[in-house]
Amino acid sequence: MPASMTLLARSAGQLSARGSIALRGSLAASRCSEFAGRRTPALAALSRYYASKSFPPHTVVSMPALSPTMTAGNIGTWQKKPGDTIAPGDVLVEIETDKAQMDFEFQEEGVIAKILKASGEKDVAVGSPIAVMIEEGEDVSAFESFSAEDAGGDKKSDSPSKEGEASEASEPPKSGSGTAPPAKEDSAPQAIESESTGKRLETALQRQPNASPAAKKLALEKGVPLSAIKGSGKGGQVTKEDIEKYKPTGGAAGGATAGPSYEDTPATSMRKVIASRLTQSMQQNPHYFVASNISVSKLLKLREALNASSEGKYKLSVNDFLIKALGVAARKVPAANSSWREEGGQVVIRQHNVVDVSVAVATPVGLMTPIVQNVNGLGLSSISSQVKDLGKRARDGKLKPEEYQGGTITISNMGMNSAVERFTAVINPPQAVIVAIGTTQKVAVPGELTEDGTPSVEWDDQIVMTGSFDHKVVDGAVGGEFMKELKKVIENPLEFLL
Repeated sequence: MPASMTLLARSAGQLSARGSIALRGSLAASRCSEFAGRRTPALAALSRYYASKSFPPHTVVSMPALSPTMTAGNIGTWQKKPGDTIAPGDVLVEIETDKAQMDFEFQEEGVIAKILKASGEKDVAVGSPIAVMIEEGEDVSAFESFSAEDAGGDKKSDSPSKEGEASEASEPPKSGSGTAPPAKEDSAPQAIESESTGKRLETALQRQPNASPAAKKLALEKGVPLSAIKGSGKGGQVTKEDIEKYKPTGGAAGGATAGPSYEDTPATSMRKVIASRLTQSMQQNPHYFVASNISVSKLLKLREALNASSEGKYKLSVNDFLIKALGVAARKVPAANSSWREEGGQVVIRQHNVVDVSVAVATPVGLMTPIVQNVNGLGLSSISSQVKDLGKRARDGKLKPEEYQGGTITISNMGMNSAVERFTAVINPPQAVIVAIGTTQKVAVPGELTEDGTPSVEWDDQIVMTGSFDHKVVDGAVGGEFMKELKKVIENPLEFLL
């Protein structure tokens, strides 16, 4: 048998003998089959590869797809270095996905021979080579010159195609509607008339500030705008002395040079995803808003009584009660517990039989919505412990995708900020409802009648709750009915027992 055929046969045998990787914080094994069928190249994080150069047998470790929407990721801290042995279950590297910081957990035995993507590398496409692994006993030094090009080169991250939008839309392009599909680009650019100021034409050199090279360099170092300085040199030329004497209008006392007026912070992958989803939500979901003033006096008294008798086993928050109330209202008005779906060329409104409440949590990298599942099947103490656990792991970037992907309805509570009386929230697609909670306020309300027949004044604890509804799914009357049921159960919290 020729040597090349022997090598290919050996490669095929070794590839088939390899196991699969486990993606901790990713999809459970039972859920991976459908996803792997759709994105086999992206999930194939390990591939047996023989470079055109003379390298010993090795395994190329590729950037894995740690979530269904991930097309690229950022390389975090490597937990292994060249020469280290790796065993099944070891964490190889931290990867920042489009959702969170996650661990890439390995299920192969071997030795790391070369790291191809250093810590801090941004936007590494799924399927791109990130490391090389060899079997124990092989020579690590043979891979010192190995590069990503030797492993086939970097892949290009997938970008969503918009070709199907125009063909499936119910309205033609350029109809003037905000939901109109993109029009096909013209093959040739249109001519545009230039506008003339009527001034004399100037060369590029004439448009440059009249300053000596040394003055230009100094101005750049100090952040001084040359156009704002009247030169004292020959022919009005700006000199170094002019730069040194420059004082900005309204500058700091003592003649201190003003520092930069802004600071740029690169957007993380997660921030980009948040921006994209919220923009799409506002553009594609026709929002309408229903606000209601709701008394929480009875709820606060019930909370105080339950916490007093808990013997330290739990400490309920107002938000725990509101999550439970949201579940009760969603079961009474199931149309609000629905979502807009476009699958297989068909558009359906999916009404959910279980209420899974997404709870908005502010994290250092952006807003996340971990899910309290089956709220109606949980008691207040269980809801409280789950919210605390999910919130902590969300802020630490340790949530699994199934813990923040999904949900049927969302709550966003800013009541801890006394300055926020009320606000409106952006719908979390494909959900149809999000409820925004303001702070608790003392409100004067009519009390019992006095002896002369006039009502007395009492103080009531109230909050303003504003529901944002997707009009594609929830009609205005249904939204109003949902807010009515929500108000009823909060103002009479013993209905939690019914």
